[in-house]
This record gives sequence, C-alpha cells and structure tokens, in this order.
Amino acid sequence: MAIPAISFGQLLLLATLLRIGFFFFGLYQDEYMPVRYTDIDYLVFSDAAKYVYQGLSPYKRETYRYTPLLAWSLLPNAWGGFYVHFGKILFMVCDLLTGILIYKTLPKLIEHQKRIFLLAIWLLNPMVITISTRGSSESVLTCFIMLTVYYFMRQNFTLSALWLGLSIHLKIYPIIYIPAFLFCLSARGSPFTFVKNVPVLNWINLTNLWFLLVTLVSLGGCNYAMYQFYGYEFLEHSYFYHLTRIDHRHNFSLYNVMLYYASAWPHLSSDLLSLLDLLFNGIAQNIEKFAFGPQLFISAVIIPLTLAQSNLLACLFIQTFAFVTFNKVITSQYFIWFLIFLPHYLGTSTLTSKEHIARSCMMLLMWIMSQACWLLYAYKLEFLGESTFTDGLLKSSILFFLTNCYLLKQFIEYA
Repeated sequence: MAIPAISFGQLLLLATLLRIGFFFFGLYQDEYMPVRYTDIDYLVFSDAAKYVYQGLSPYKRETYRYTPLLAWSLLPNAWGGFYVHFGKILFMVCDLLTGILIYKTLPKLIEHQKRIFLLAIWLLNPMVITISTRGSSESVLTCFIMLTVYYFMRQNFTLSALWLGLSIHLKIYPIIYIPAFLFCLSARGSPFTFVKNVPVLNWINLTNLWFLLVTLVSLGGCNYAMYQFYGYEFLEHSYFYHLTRIDHRHNFSLYNVMLYYASAWPHLSSDLLSLLDLLFNGIAQNIEKFAFGPQLFISAVIIPLTLAQSNLLACLFIQTFAFVTFNKVITSQYFIWFLIFLPHYLGTSTLTSKEHIARSCMMLLMWIMSQACWLLYAYKLEFLGESTFTDGLLKSSILFFLTNCYLLKQFIEYA
C-alpha cells in the first residue's frame, strides 16, 4: 500500500499542533507531577526579564550567562498571568521558522516527498519539540543561523553576514562558520592583484572581505551596545564565563569526569595529595583551555578547507558535529546545533541511497545506544545516589566520544 503524499502545509500544521500539545502537557506536568517539565533555564530567563522590566541588570539573576538581548526579548514574561509563557511561545515560533527556512534552503533538485521527509527530521523530531516547549532558547539561535544560510544561498551576503554576527553575539560557537563562508566565497571572485601569487592570501577577494567586515560590524555593534548598558559584567557573563566554564553535571563530554575532579579540587586537603595528584591537578585545572585547541583546529580549519567549496551545507553540518563532539561540555540541547543541518546533509549524501541505508540505520542506532549507556549511569548517580563517576560515566563518556568520532569519519566519507 502506497504511503499518501503530504504537503508542506500539512506537515507544518502537524508540527504546530504537536508543539501546542507538548506545551499544554508541560503546563499539566508542572502543576500535577513531581518532576517539572519546564527547563530550569527558562526560570532563569524569566527572572532576568523581570529585573530588566524593573530597570535593573539581568545579571542580578545568578546563573544568567546570556546576552541581555535575550532578557529584553522576554519582557512580556514579567507581566504575569499567562504572559509568563510568552517566552515558550516565542521559542516555539522560532522553532517553526527554523523548519520553514530549512525547507527553503534544501536543494531544489530534491524531489518533493524526499524534501518533506528531510524537513520532518526537524519539524517532527521529539527532541527538537521538547527542547523548545520546555523553554530552551536554542531555537532563537537556530532561526538566526538559518537566516544566515538563507540569505547566503540567495547571494545576499550583506544580510547573511548581519545575521551571522547576531548569531555569534547570542552564542560564541557560530564563529566557527566564518572560515567556511569565507573559503566558499573565495571561489566567487578574483583575488587582489597584490596578493595574487601569495598562498592563502590569494583566497582573499572583495566579496569575502566584505562578508567578514559586515559580520564583525554586526557582532561588534551588538557587543558595544550591550557593553554601554551593562559594562564589564556583560562580557564576563556572556563570554568569559563560557571560556573557563567547568560544568560536570548532565555532561556527555569526554572531559566530564576530569571537570568533576577539577571542581572538587579546592575542597581537598593538601595532606592527602601525592605528586601524581598534583600533576593531575595541573592538567585538570586547565582542561577548559586545552580543550579548545583540537576542537577549533578540526571544526574551524580542517573541515572548512576540505568541504566548504564543494558542499557548504554539508560542511556546516560536519563542522558543528565535530565542534560538539570535542566540546568540553555537551548536553542534549547541543545536539540541536547540528540537527538544523542534518536535512541538508542527508539531501546530498549517499548515506540515503538504497545501498547504504543499512549503514545509516546502524549509525543512528550506535548514536542512540551510546547516549543510552551514559544516561543509565547518570540516572544511577542522580536518582539512586550510586557513585558511578569512575566505573560508569567515565567509560560511557569515552564510548560516546569514540562513537561520535566514528560517525564523524562516516559523515566526511559520505558527504
């Protein structure tokens, strides 16, 4: 029996209804169940918005580590009543807009039903729906990033660069896309005469130089404006904190256990420490600095140089996947960062061909099972009070990392 065709409008309607359903179920769960549905970060956003509404700094709310623009955009949350859910509705709308932009940036040569299937990877993804309806702001960022891609694909490089600068202002990591866009644009114009015969510098032309300039002006303008309002605390909480962040809770990262020990180190008695302990401490205390080296070299240098000119959207997907894999902090929300590009990647990858469908299913199963293994030990630690850091979480973090490295290899090979 043939599967009935579904239109873009029908898929979008279904996606909207699902989000509304998840939203109202979340209200019920918050009211009547012991474990709340709403993300703790949403309460942080809301409190920060209340401070802004009162004419105060959003950073008066402890653990608010974001641009003030986010708190500003959620000002209606401070009005009380049903308005406290304004942010969730905004995030759901951005989530849907991201889906629309994904559809508009998929290659035109892909036949209709395959485009609908690829779009459903985002619009009907329970992880994506849950994250936005719980009150995570990731969908605002994904919307801005997809606007960057949308205008880039339409060769409106000025608007594309403006959105990229704003995306980097919201969160630092989209800065890894700058080399990919610049290298892609290096093939769209002639290099300047005075560097025509100079390696690397002959990649520079008027188009990519303008793109870089507009991106920096957009980013710098946002940062300057926020600094004028909030001074150094804006820089400290929005940027510097994330560069030295030590977060071992709910962290899939390979660095998880080392960050845990690093956070506990100041509370240990010096009498109990051996020379080996001191050596380990020297590494652990600086792991957040060491972690950026391989992460940025792979995601912002090697991958763009390899893929940006041949397949930009596949490059963006693989860059982001590599960045998350090697990040010192990985939570489920970070998976959203590369999921926005998965439909584009699968749209051109041979992994979706009939001869490779078994491999694709195996890769998906490996990714899910490696997460499930980690979550099992995390559950035992969080809810059963069992000490699983060295026996369980360390091994499962290594398994998850190695699984992602294997998947990264496959993604590059079949791009």
